[in-house]
Amino acid sequence: MRADRVFAYGAAAGLLGDHLLGDPRRGHPVAVFGRAAGAVERVLWRDHRGWGALHIAVCAGGTVGLGAVAERVVRPSRAASVALTAAATWAVVGGTSLAREARGIGKSLDAGDVEGARARLPHLCGRDPQALDADGIARAVVESVAENTSDAVVGALVWGAVGGVPGLLGFRAVNTLDAMVGHKSAKYRRYGWASARLDDVVGWPGARLTAALATVAGGDPRGAVRAWRTDAGKHPSPNAGPVEASFAGALGVRLGGTLSYGGRVEHRPVLNTPGRAVAVQDIERAVRLSRRVGLLALGVGVAARLLVKGRTK
Repeated sequence: MRADRVFAYGAAAGLLGDHLLGDPRRGHPVAVFGRAAGAVERVLWRDHRGWGALHIAVCAGGTVGLGAVAERVVRPSRAASVALTAAATWAVVGGTSLAREARGIGKSLDAGDVEGARARLPHLCGRDPQALDADGIARAVVESVAENTSDAVVGALVWGAVGGVPGLLGFRAVNTLDAMVGHKSAKYRRYGWASARLDDVVGWPGARLTAALATVAGGDPRGAVRAWRTDAGKHPSPNAGPVEASFAGALGVRLGGTLSYGGRVEHRPVLNTPGRAVAVQDIERAVRLSRRVGLLALGVGVAARLLVKGRTK
């Protein structure tokens, strides 16, 4: 079976598996990787960029290498190749868990249980929940749904289309390492620099595709394009900016503003200034938009593989 068809069938099956099954409660492959990366960090950690670069080379490079070996081993079997791609896709995408957590917080807010929503928020993002009221929690959820649509779904599918199983696993490895050591804490400011920069690089195409698809799949394409063009560059993250701005425009809401991470207050520019304030019902709208964007991203990835294969004949 041709490689483009292997990706098409395998990625579709993996995305369906995520939709039907979600993430396992225990023994998730990403969690296993995280524990292994943590063990490597305990050996390598130094307050130095070079040691941080070695960390990501060992962890992400090793993951890509394992994916390449596995893909090569199963290549003679069509069924095994599709099954491996499906398993890898299911392991690295997280659209169902993202939707579940967002909707759970939305239900708590709908019921007036702000404390319950605050308790659940750390499962979705790194904001300080005690600093947020109900409206602030809703905005944080919508922003996290937007950003994680790129990080947890579209980016993985992009790199799967480019590099097959090694691409899928490598993207998730880099993204996970950035979450572990890429933040600007005192411990990781130097050690996590390479992880943060590499995550920016590998996340670039998925973020732009996510933003583009949000303009197509949302309710206000013109507003999404306008917000993307005028506000994306104001965001401190080169990849979260386009995604959050396009989601804000597509949903007709304002995102950004004051937020708190780890006790540190940030005053970010507002995205889509003409929009209204985020309401609780916008959480469900954001989740539905995220789902549509994920499905469209699968279609774009499959079409791109077929097109490239057709031109190389």
